[in-house]
Amino acid sequence: MSRQSLPSCFKTGGLTQPNKTATAAAAAVFTGGKWNTQLRELSKKGQYNQALILYRQMLRSGATPNAFTFPFILKSSAALSLHLAGKQLHCHVIKGGCLLEPFVQTALISMYGKFCLLDNAHKVFDEIPDSARLTVCYNALISGLIQKRLSNALLLFREMRTKDVPLHSVTILGLVPGCTIPLHLNLGSALHCLVVKYGFISDLNVANCFLSMYARCGSIESAKRVFDEIPERTLITWNAMISGYAQNGLCTEVLDLFRDMQCSGVHPDEVTFVGVLSSCANLGAQRIGREVEEMMDHCEFGFNPYLKNSLISMYARCGNLVRARVIFDDMPEKTLVSWTTIIGGYGMHGQGEVAVELFDQMIWAGIRPDKAVFVCVLTACSHAGLTEKGLGYFYSMQEIYSLKPLSEHYSCVVDLLGRAGRLAEAMNLIEWMPVQPDGPVWGALLGACKIHKNVELAELAFNKVVELEPRNIGYYVLLSNIYTEAGNMEGALRIRRMMRERGLKKDPGYSYVEYKGKNHLFVAGDKRHPQSKEIYAMLEKLENLAKEGGENENHSQQRENSAVHSERLAIAFALLSTNSSNAEILVIKNLRICGDCHMFVKSVSKIVKCRFVVRDATRFHHFNGGSCSCNDYW
Repeated sequence: MSRQSLPSCFKTGGLTQPNKTATAAAAAVFTGGKWNTQLRELSKKGQYNQALILYRQMLRSGATPNAFTFPFILKSSAALSLHLAGKQLHCHVIKGGCLLEPFVQTALISMYGKFCLLDNAHKVFDEIPDSARLTVCYNALISGLIQKRLSNALLLFREMRTKDVPLHSVTILGLVPGCTIPLHLNLGSALHCLVVKYGFISDLNVANCFLSMYARCGSIESAKRVFDEIPERTLITWNAMISGYAQNGLCTEVLDLFRDMQCSGVHPDEVTFVGVLSSCANLGAQRIGREVEEMMDHCEFGFNPYLKNSLISMYARCGNLVRARVIFDDMPEKTLVSWTTIIGGYGMHGQGEVAVELFDQMIWAGIRPDKAVFVCVLTACSHAGLTEKGLGYFYSMQEIYSLKPLSEHYSCVVDLLGRAGRLAEAMNLIEWMPVQPDGPVWGALLGACKIHKNVELAELAFNKVVELEPRNIGYYVLLSNIYTEAGNMEGALRIRRMMRERGLKKDPGYSYVEYKGKNHLFVAGDKRHPQSKEIYAMLEKLENLAKEGGENENHSQQRENSAVHSERLAIAFALLSTNSSNAEILVIKNLRICGDCHMFVKSVSKIVKCRFVVRDATRFHHFNGGSCSCNDYW
């Protein structure tokens, strides 16, 4: 809040003291409890600035604030983050002789907690005699401590139980938000048992709180059990479950739940749409995303900048950069998040030149970049082979914008140099980087070694990366492939033996295409699809045409296996289902596309009059007329 927008009583740094010459008319309008009634109404409506102005008028009228006045005015000060004013109000409380009033004490503790002045909050609490510490006082301090000092909040809760201070559902609502990571799951479960014992679980707010807690801690099954046991689900309940599914990557479940929510008669809001759009983006479910966009416009949420950014991300990740750009260009005010989203979208699609152009436009527009947008533009430069441009951006982070690069920025630059064949420079950067290189940094070097067939450096990078991420199966597979391409079958067998000894299994590859609102999923060698016979017949036809067209035989060493790779089956099904020529077919793949399949799709795009977009684990590949947007540089 700017200084100019503050009530005049705060502009000089202090609250105005009672004015003995105030007009009698002002005092006559608000006498006795009328001041407090009006302050309560303003605070209740969130009109905190007006509440502070009214408090000034109250002081100037000669009226004396009491224990019923301060809770509302302290709440207003806390909501506006007016630290100095809050401390001055504390002085007014002392001068007014209201410091021993429980609800004033609670408001003071709560205010200091929201200011993150936890020592001040604890001091107010400690000044309350043991016999006078009510449940509300404990609740206020626990809520203040929970985000920054979880252990202190738990000690306070234990003190409550030791001293037989009555528990309330608000006590639990103050504690549960502290359980935010899987490490806290046991604590959250114990609190859940406690609320069941005390009968608080019937409180809808408590049930919603535990639902969110389980989802944040990664126990989505427990979250679903809580959800199923809630008899009357409000919008908050549905949103908590949808957000929980989305945060845990269960995108199909998000869309199913969204349909159930609509059938139940509960109308979605902005929070609902954010979760649904992120799931559409992950699944590549553009048709459903379009329907959601129409719903947003119908609900008049279309101008919400957060939802606009979600739409840009959804369309970009569904392969529709044209629509993503239209939404971006139509935004009246583009935030840093908006620029970051569209730059990242072009980077994913291999259009690094456009991403760079947008980044420069953002700077010219006066938007100061942050570390997140630098990750996007560096990735875009890497994917497009814009090595010198990317290095220039990297050095500008500190030189121009005083941003200290993080490990993810170094990972991008290692990838940038490595893809360009500058492996010695990439290794030198790793050795001299001021932060400890993590798994992605060494993984970027390992990936570059595969591109440029540097077995010796690949072994060094592998030994480093498996120390940091011993369970990441991708690194083992990458080195095994490097050995195989180099003809070192002994090395490849050694890596596979290491994987078996460590109990590591390669994730099964799958691909899917959206057709008539349904995702058709395929795994390697899949024959479960109802049209399996026709799909394989189409695939054989495409293979033969590709051979006749002179497909590069250097990529045929894995022909027997790759002939039934999942993306090939998905493409064959899509061609069977597509009647119109010159269509665009989007295939979503969970793993990185292999070189043989990449060559196959290039050949098919030359034979049939269709454009193919393959989104693999790292980027988009746009195939058209026998070439790919990545220029075989991925």
